[in-house]
Amino acid sequence: MGNIRPSINLNAVKERLETLKKSKKNSNLTWKPNEKEQTVRIVPYKYQPDNPFIELYFHYNLNGKTYLSPISFGEPDPIMEVAQQLKNAGDKESWKQGKQLEPKLRTFAPVIVRGREQEGVKFWGFGKTIYEELLSNIVDPECGNVSDPVLGRDIVVYTVKEDGKDFATPRMRIKMTQTKVTEDPAILQKIVKEQPDIKELYDLKSYEELEEALDRFIHPEKYKDEKKESDAKDETIKVKEEPKAETTKVKEEPKAEAKVESAVTNPTDIQGAFDELFEENK
Repeated sequence: MGNIRPSINLNAVKERLETLKKSKKNSNLTWKPNEKEQTVRIVPYKYQPDNPFIELYFHYNLNGKTYLSPISFGEPDPIMEVAQQLKNAGDKESWKQGKQLEPKLRTFAPVIVRGREQEGVKFWGFGKTIYEELLSNIVDPECGNVSDPVLGRDIVVYTVKEDGKDFATPRMRIKMTQTKVTEDPAILQKIVKEQPDIKELYDLKSYEELEEALDRFIHPEKYKDEKKESDAKDETIKVKEEPKAETTKVKEEPKAEAKVESAVTNPTDIQGAFDELFEENK
């Protein structure tokens, strides 16, 4: 009798493909600095016109995963509720445990990367130090609103590896020259009309799903058998890859010029384009 080829768990395959597709999309929407100096420009946020800074809260390393907390959007979070109960218990150890369990702040700003403006708006995520530095400059009359599309300022960002630390620390400096966000109508169209929503980056779990994640964290022994079953199913999707067929390179046709709507046909009317955008989203 010949070898019987194990059946493939199609649901597991579909879930994995969706995860990979989402990860690729997310990577295209985010930006982070490296040791080389890069210049970015914070732009007004389409879904929050009065403030370009988006504060999100995350539960890190819960069962080895990261969860976006619903408190980011003013919704109840069962993990935060338990953390608050621990902090209110009245003893130092419980307070520390509650502090460890509560979500941590991560701030994002929509930016365009100088030299890569055609890629559109991306999200730059940063911690408390960079956030405070940006806010301090904005309230300084000599600097003003760095995200202003006409009178704003570009920001030079890079990272530094400090002695004794295993990670690189971000650094920034704001340029003194005031500049327009762009002089190119097509780029302005992309910034104004094709700006992504921060919610596209992260999967917000329901209250019940977060309750289960918390239960898994508190009682991992309850889910040991489930993990064994999951590992066994994963073995069924180890399929030998077929050689990839060679693809014929096709000569690319010249791209047509981007069609620009009336609001941005005049590159000098940058403020008008953003004003129209915010009116649409009211």
